[in-house]
Amino acid sequence: MGAPAAVETRLTRIQWAVLGLLVISIAVNYIDRGTLSVAAPFLASELHLTKTQLGSLFSTFFWTYAAFQLVAGWLVDRYDVRWVLGLGFLIWSLATLFTGMVNTFGALFLLRLLLGMGESVAYPSYSRILASSFPERHRGTANALIDAGCKVGPAVGVLIGGLVVGHFGWRALFLVLGLGGLVWLLPWGIWGPHPVSMKAVRHEDSPGILQILRQRDAWGTFLGLFCVNYAWYFLVFWLPSYLVMERHFSANMMAVFGSVPFWGIALSSTASGWASDRLIARGGSPTRVRKAFMAGGMLLSTLILSVAMVRDPVISMVLLIVVSLCYGLFTSNLWAITQTLAGPEAAGKWTGWQNMVGNFAGIVGPWLTGRIVDVTGQFLLAFVAVCIALVVGATSYLVIVGELKPVDWRAR
Repeated sequence: MGAPAAVETRLTRIQWAVLGLLVISIAVNYIDRGTLSVAAPFLASELHLTKTQLGSLFSTFFWTYAAFQLVAGWLVDRYDVRWVLGLGFLIWSLATLFTGMVNTFGALFLLRLLLGMGESVAYPSYSRILASSFPERHRGTANALIDAGCKVGPAVGVLIGGLVVGHFGWRALFLVLGLGGLVWLLPWGIWGPHPVSMKAVRHEDSPGILQILRQRDAWGTFLGLFCVNYAWYFLVFWLPSYLVMERHFSANMMAVFGSVPFWGIALSSTASGWASDRLIARGGSPTRVRKAFMAGGMLLSTLILSVAMVRDPVISMVLLIVVSLCYGLFTSNLWAITQTLAGPEAAGKWTGWQNMVGNFAGIVGPWLTGRIVDVTGQFLLAFVAVCIALVVGATSYLVIVGELKPVDWRAR
């Protein structure tokens, strides 16, 4: 009895290959969407932008990113997810490439809209693939690695991007990333998941949107992701500017110290995803395990307020690293919860709606942060807003989301 169980707990080589490509894709995804934050202090100076205008540019991406989640969710549930993700990747890479060539605010605005449209397919595609090809006992680890990739993306983007901007200017950064990202399409076309390797889900068994929206659990995950994203996009879009504008770091210092928190989140996310899977494999309740990581990590992450309140920059950076380790505790379990509840039948649609609602935080948050800094002249209240979002998000997963088990769509 022991040998078969041991075999079942291992991922196959095909699963590892697909998972590796997904991790790389999300890293590129977050490098591309976050590149503007690295270039922002220098781009804003060249284009004479206010903090509010800069916040609006950050938010522009999310207009199409959020709106196209519903389309993306429908596409990945109906068509070959390999081609849906590949086409989206092509669109967002070209948008990044052409951003390095623009000379006007209007052109930059339009390319941010195109970038959001292309990147909208990512998470619905991941959920469809993981819900169909990875069992519950592996989803914490699989989601943890993908989540680590989305944290490594900003880490690499800030570190390498800051150095590139410092030596070659902000335009070179977009050109290099846009061309480099296109290379991923070749291995994806070869090793991406084929329909025969995915669990078949008949179209008539796939639940409708209204069925999903009737689920209380769905609204709990929607609100939870909104709060998670509010905090996350504050780090992605405003942390580099905070270090330059308020802590007075140079471009090179910003590149190094601004990347450290993202490495911390990636490390913590990977470890917590593995730990949650091990606890569940040993008989732990998925509900208790995943909720404990979610709520505990979010509440501990409110320590981020101390980062803005401490004057000493060294102590402030140490606290930021501690916060990043706390933040990683919950991010690997977030999508595992959704995939368990939705099942293969609804993973794409549910994720599309969740990501749409959740990414309204990207529309509101970056703009609101810019407005707060313009009005108050400092970032303190912006940090307070992040803490409020984290507390609300933890409450949502504890109170609104119920038992973590697949919804019986046929019975409903």
